[in-house]
Amino acid sequence: MATRQRESSFTSCSSTSSCDADDEGVRGTCEDASLCKRFAVSIGYWHDPYIQHFVRLSKERKAPEINRGYFARVHGVSQLIKAFLRKTECHCQIINLGAGMDTTFWRLKDEDLLPSKYFEVDFPMIVTRKLHSIKCKPPLSSPIVELHSEDTLQMDGHILDSKRYAVIGADLRDLSQLEEKLKKCNMNTQLPTLLIAECVLVYMTPEQSANLLKWAANSFEVAMFINYEQVNMGDRFGQIMIENLRRRQCDLAGVETCKSLESQKERLLSNGWETASAVDMMELYSRLPRAEVSRIESLEFLDEMELLEQLMQHYCLCWATKGGNELGLKEITY
Repeated sequence: MATRQRESSFTSCSSTSSCDADDEGVRGTCEDASLCKRFAVSIGYWHDPYIQHFVRLSKERKAPEINRGYFARVHGVSQLIKAFLRKTECHCQIINLGAGMDTTFWRLKDEDLLPSKYFEVDFPMIVTRKLHSIKCKPPLSSPIVELHSEDTLQMDGHILDSKRYAVIGADLRDLSQLEEKLKKCNMNTQLPTLLIAECVLVYMTPEQSANLLKWAANSFEVAMFINYEQVNMGDRFGQIMIENLRRRQCDLAGVETCKSLESQKERLLSNGWETASAVDMMELYSRLPRAEVSRIESLEFLDEMELLEQLMQHYCLCWATKGGNELGLKEITY
């Protein structure tokens, strides 16, 4: 018997925003990451039918080492997310901090792996752009409405809240505002919670990122934190990375915490987390399934393996847990 799917219905309210010009360089990294992911998907590194609705395909070809780096990043983060979802049997919530144009919500829905609720947080300007795409593109809006129990979704320029998905415009450095907005969208501090930060903490001062990590550890009884960002930044290659970003008015305010895998783990452990693990991306790449490595390496020729190794040794994937012994969260590894 055929069922009639409810049509997407979004009600918009006008709102104004003021954005700090000092954060413009950081906001620009969202566009860079989205373009890189879109290009890698277009030549077959991984499957993502949703990224095309957020960003146009760049005419500029991305370097093979960049594409492989993004593949390792997406694969590594995805594996940890799915491990958490399996341990909690999806009876949990996910909060993606600095989510940008991330499409994880839609991809998890396609795999029938959605948590009880999925939250995204980013600068209001980025959220406004993302919500415009969601409102205008049925492949994005329909899955949200399908899961929603009301006929109409209320959405303004900086926030969308539905039964299973919320997008919030907020500054991660203002924790009282962040918590207020998350609670307004029915964040449940009693649920096991996974927090994700990809290239986010490094743009905050060490004090600001420590405060965010403490807030996350103190807010939830059972939690896991995934952090992807730079590491080994004290050497010459790291200095070149820093200088290149500075030329684009993008300062790595928290780079001193990115000295080593040990400094990354220590930050987590000293801010309320009970376990912490970290691996550089070259090590992660070496652990990828051989069939997958053969597949992606056949997509395009890479003539300088040394450059890939240097790049991957300067990024890492870290994860930390608090509580959840009965769920086996401490057993999660990559």
